[in-house]
Amino acid sequence: MGLPTIAPYPVPRQDELPANRVDWRPDADRAVLLVHDMERHFVGVFEPDAEPLTEVVPNIRRLAAGARAAGVPVVYCAQPSGQTPQQRGLQLEWWGPGVADAEQEAIIDELAPEPGDVRLTKWRYSAFQRTELREMLRGWGRDQLIITGIYAHIGCLMTAAEAFQQEVQAFLAADAVADFSAEDHRMAVQYAAKRCAVVESTQRLVDALAPQPSAVA
Repeated sequence: MGLPTIAPYPVPRQDELPANRVDWRPDADRAVLLVHDMERHFVGVFEPDAEPLTEVVPNIRRLAAGARAAGVPVVYCAQPSGQTPQQRGLQLEWWGPGVADAEQEAIIDELAPEPGDVRLTKWRYSAFQRTELREMLRGWGRDQLIITGIYAHIGCLMTAAEAFQQEVQAFLAADAVADFSAEDHRMAVQYAAKRCAVVESTQRLVDALAPQPSAVA
């Protein structure tokens, strides 16, 4: 019960990614960036000076900066500390009581939300469950979700799958998510690319959100 200690492993690079089934492209007028479960509680089980964190954290930071510059909303979802057994539900049996205290529920300093960002309280694997995420997307007139964070094969993948079922185009940033192992990470990106999302590198996602130069007559 509880979280495992995670050994270092390399995140997949662009040339290692599976082929996508669809040719969706992120659009700054349609997209929202999700930073998923980057609380100290979850990040703390990784080695801080090794991959995947040494790639994933800077890549999330790059995506967040690019999103803000392009006018793309940045949404953080994070679990609260001190959940009751009723709030925790079945997760109590699988993962224990969860986040211990307010210090552990804080987003890591390197990715701290900035003014204008949104923080959602997250209760289940999917960031759509028991949250206002879908309503927020509708209110903003947006139908794309770029997913970063941890863990790739649990909350990130479940969020991507639910986005698909909510008619939201999901993009999984393959080198801006982290997981229990290289095997779990690989499974997540392969499933996403085959069944519910477009899998891309941070660089390609940042490039897609950046303002395009005007054509010169």
